[in-house]
Amino acid sequence: MLVLMTDDERLTDPLAAARLLPKGAMVIVRSRDAVKRSEWAFALTALARSRGLLVLIANDAKLASRCGADGLHLSESNARQAPHWSALRPHWFITVAAHSLRAATLSRCNDAVLLSPIFATASHPGRAGMMPARASIIAHNVAVPVYALGGVTARNAALLHGFSGIASIGALAP
Repeated sequence: MLVLMTDDERLTDPLAAARLLPKGAMVIVRSRDAVKRSEWAFALTALARSRGLLVLIANDAKLASRCGADGLHLSESNARQAPHWSALRPHWFITVAAHSLRAATLSRCNDAVLLSPIFATASHPGRAGMMPARASIIAHNVAVPVYALGGVTARNAALLHGFSGIASIGALAP
């Protein structure tokens, strides 16, 4: 499965990118700007209905409810909220971010983990990736599907094992 992550700086037209996704792909709406996040959420949710995509809203359950999103994506620091939202909204698909084995295995009541950064990435300049071998070990030790995020390209994706899919900003941009 492919997961498109919106980004204020690196993906200025998430609708164009979402139109290129195959049926069954996921879009995670994130933006530091509340107005932009709301606009993207409603526009992407409407597009997703006609294209068979899932839409999750990052760290904003109220917006996810208002726009009719399919669920919620929680940052690693908010991952402990997953049981609450899973109980309150059992039909929601809930993902959490993780940056280590500990974080990935401690998360509870979520449907998937986005593990990052796998490789060096433009989103976090100067931060080293965990590299394929370590990332693959983590993916094999998590009970829910794990998606690789951070510097993953068509060339290096073949180095990853045990992942259920790829999450990206730049690699999925039109």
